[in-house]
Amino acid sequence: MPVFGLAALWNGSARAERVRELVEGLGALLPSPKPPGIVVALREAEATLEVKLEVPSYPRTALEELTQQVEESGGTLVELWRLPKASRDAFRKDSLTGPDTHQLEDFEAAAIVLHGHLQQLAVREPVPEGPPPGPASVPIDFFAQGNKAAATPAPAEPPKAATPEVAAEPAPAQETAQESSRAYETFDTQRLGRRFAVKLDMVFRTELDFVREHATNISNGGLFVRTAHRPPVDSVVTVQVKLPNGERLQGDALVVHVVDDPYKGGVGLAFLNDDPTFAETLDRYLASLASSPAS
Repeated sequence: MPVFGLAALWNGSARAERVRELVEGLGALLPSPKPPGIVVALREAEATLEVKLEVPSYPRTALEELTQQVEESGGTLVELWRLPKASRDAFRKDSLTGPDTHQLEDFEAAAIVLHGHLQQLAVREPVPEGPPPGPASVPIDFFAQGNKAAATPAPAEPPKAATPEVAAEPAPAQETAQESSRAYETFDTQRLGRRFAVKLDMVFRTELDFVREHATNISNGGLFVRTAHRPPVDSVVTVQVKLPNGERLQGDALVVHVVDDPYKGGVGLAFLNDDPTFAETLDRYLASLASSPAS
């Protein structure tokens, strides 16, 4: 079952009582078949709560409600699974480690620890003017502009903030046979990422289907699969991708986009795997594509 990592950050500007109420109610807002992993890290000027939620599909409605509640309490919510692995690891190192870090068994205990620390921060001067910023992550609905972005030339100077790009089906373009076999890259004003045109053998599984298909492009965030079997958005599938060097990528992926077209239709999948081996295998493959003469 896939795991969605979430983190909430607060500082001295937070409403401590509201934070306590929010955290105590997380069990009802985010029901999970298994007890979630809960970590609370207390630092000199901030407090961070991490929750690893194991659920069968993406809980979009619940997370929209949680985002609103965290903001109303004076905090910032970060969906860790949407960060590049390097950024996710850096965030955990900076915000979720240290001598005052606690692994807790229930939300009630987490609420008590957070409440006490935030009350202490609230009386320290100077009080922050707003919540702590979180790392930038990929908007879950960015596929609405995916094809438009694919047709946009790369700017001379890419934006500074880099986030992973889940691969989307490229827009049709007139090109020579030689050009069509080359890896391509696209950028837009909000994300910096590189997508490579590929043809990779793969299978994906749902509760009802076992489908053999081809991935038509791939990035560090996910891939696009041209297929007539199109699971709904927010569902989770298990993918196994065979790479040309014989290695395999295997893990869970979230359906974030569905293209209903009789010829070019398919699904955009965002990788959910937090395993270092998965990330290292993917990084090696993308690096080989980037360094190849055709790229």
